[in-house]
Parts: sequence; structure tokens; C-alpha cells
Amino acid sequence: MENDLLSAQEVADILKISRNTVYELIKRGDLNSSKVGKQVRVTRNEVNTYLSGTAQKTVSVMRDIPSAAAMPKAVKKQNTYQAVDENIRGNEFIICGQDISLDILANHLGAYSDTMQLYRSYLASYNGIYALYQGRVNIATAHLWDGDLDEYNASYIKKMMPGIPALTIRIGKRRQGFYVQKNNPKRITGWSDLKRRDITIVNRERGSGTRVLLDEKLRLMGMIGDYIEGYHHECKSHLAVASLVSHKEADLGIGSETGLMNVAGIDFIPLQTECYDLVMRLVDADKQPYKRIMEILASDEFKMDLQLLGCYDTQETGKIIWN
Repeated sequence: MENDLLSAQEVADILKISRNTVYELIKRGDLNSSKVGKQVRVTRNEVNTYLSGTAQKTVSVMRDIPSAAAMPKAVKKQNTYQAVDENIRGNEFIICGQDISLDILANHLGAYSDTMQLYRSYLASYNGIYALYQGRVNIATAHLWDGDLDEYNASYIKKMMPGIPALTIRIGKRRQGFYVQKNNPKRITGWSDLKRRDITIVNRERGSGTRVLLDEKLRLMGMIGDYIEGYHHECKSHLAVASLVSHKEADLGIGSETGLMNVAGIDFIPLQTECYDLVMRLVDADKQPYKRIMEILASDEFKMDLQLLGCYDTQETGKIIWN
């Protein structure tokens, strides 16, 4: 029955994720829940809605706390973060992005100041840069691939922030590719498989770096997304995409290797190494906490925390890439 109440473990079993990840989804508003006594319960209908990728968030900005198992020991301390709309007020400091590396950065930054109110916006790459241009957030992050130049981020920032000099700092490099069902039953190998009529995909939302990568690849191959089964089925996170593939709702999804954490029943086909960068206004670079953020990114401690996750190339971490 759709109104059946499920325990966190039952939800975890359905989504093929850890129980801790279920609690994270509840905390950030991806899953609505209720209390029965002291126990958290989620309706089966809510789980189905999440799997369909149509769940509506009740807040636009919320701190994302990864599971303890996914975090290096050095950064398991959690700070208190609150929901807020995407407009800077007072001592609020808003960072855009969804990647787990930003959770590590936030923990290091939280140790630096007890008075600053740190918030996290889930606006993805393109939308985050636009919010930075409008002055609605302090920091954006991006992994936007330009298929004509075969480079990341710089060409987009130039066009999207006219008249506002920007500074781009490398967070790290990571692999993007296909999530496919375990043992790859459709024998998917690369981008050309998107031309096959027997392939169904699940997509990311417009404005995300992953969506831009797909659309650029399709453009270069002379393809139109409308002709791909599932192209208009959008999800707002790597985790949601991976979960749908693991449940055989799609043959493939596109996402980063970091999105595989805590999801069972899928394989990863790496296709491209991408650059994940932090973007700030150049005028802010000599101010705090911006200076502290640059120091953290360049620190051995931050690089070590990224390396412990096993999905990042940190050779250029902390390097100023473009201004």
C-alpha cells in the first residue's frame, strides 16, 4: 500500500543505500518523514516519489552532511547549519554546490570561525554561477565542460559574469561516466551507445555540470536529446540517478564517481576526467573568510581528506586556475 509506513532500514533496503544515507536524505528535505513514537517513518509513496525524481524540496538551501562511513575521520565533526533562502544577509556565508568535497571544506571552515553562519545551496554549476553574478551567494562551484574548447569552466564564467572579474581555484579532478546496472547487461561502453534504441537513460537537471556535459556530447555527435528514451526524466542529485539505475528504472545514468558512495547494484564506466573548481569574485579574494578558504584548499590536510575518499586527483588542488 502506498501509505504503508517504512522504517529507515526498510527505506535503505528499497533504495539500496545505507541507513545513514536515508537519514541524510530526510535531513536535507529529499525525503519527507514522520515520527511514530521515537521512530522515524517514511511512507512507501514518498519513496516512490523520490525514485521518480519528482520530489519537491521544501527548502532551497540546506547543509549536506555525508554519512560517517563516507567521511574521513578528520572531518567527522558536524557543525549546525540552517535552511535559508539564497540571499546573503548579515554574517551569512553561502556556498553553492552538491559535491562531498564541499562538506569537507565546510568542516575545515567551521573550525576557523564560530560566529560565521555557514550555509549550503544546492544550486548546481550553471545556476550557481548565475547566483554569484547576481550577488545572491558568496561562492559557486562548477564543472562545466566546453565541447568546442575541450576545457572546463573559464569560457562559461567569462560569459556569465560580464563586468565582474572572477577567481577560479581548483578543488580537484574526478571522473565522470556512466552508471550502469551491475555487470552491465546492455554492454554499454561509451557515448555512442546513446544512439541505441534499446537504451533508456535517467538525466540530471538543467544547469548541472553533468547535464551540460551530456548536452555538449550530444551536440558534437549531432544528436538531439529528445530522441533518447528517458532524456526528460530528470533527477537533482547523483544519488537519485544511481538509485534509479540500481532499481532498473533506467539502463544508464551519468554522474561522477563520487556519486557511487553508499549505492549498491551498479557499476561505473569512466568516460572523462573533469575539473571541479571553486569560483569567487576577485574583489573578495583579499577578504575573510575567502582568504581562509583558499588557504584550506591549498593545505595538506584538505588534500589528504580528499585523497581518503579515493575519487579525487589532488595534484592541482588549491591552485588558482583562472582570473
